[in-house]
Amino acid sequence: MSELPDRLPDYAERVLAVAELIPPGRVMTYGDVAEWLGEGGPRQVGRVMALYGGAVPWWRVVRADGVLLPGHELRALARYREEGTPLREAGSSSEGHLPRLAMRGARWDGTGAEDVTPHT
Repeated sequence: MSELPDRLPDYAERVLAVAELIPPGRVMTYGDVAEWLGEGGPRQVGRVMALYGGAVPWWRVVRADGVLLPGHELRALARYREEGTPLREAGSSSEGHLPRLAMRGARWDGTGAEDVTPHT
């Protein structure tokens, strides 16, 4: 794992701050984070999480379809189960038999997260 720079880009700091605010058992999509911040998009948020997200609850920033992050499925699944995050159990026909996030119940809208001011 590479070392973090002395100072993160401002946008990265804001994305990571939002990730830290997401309560246990809840998630936000990459697009939700970008929309909440009022800048960037899902790809930019995903890039920040890929580069710098290891120090924050990365498993709480997810794909909109609820599919677990490829390459990190089992680690994320353990966290979701530990935190009680709503899951949709996989049917026997689904690849790898891994559950998905139950987005309707798991998605967090940022309510109560006044600690981070969205970029204006």
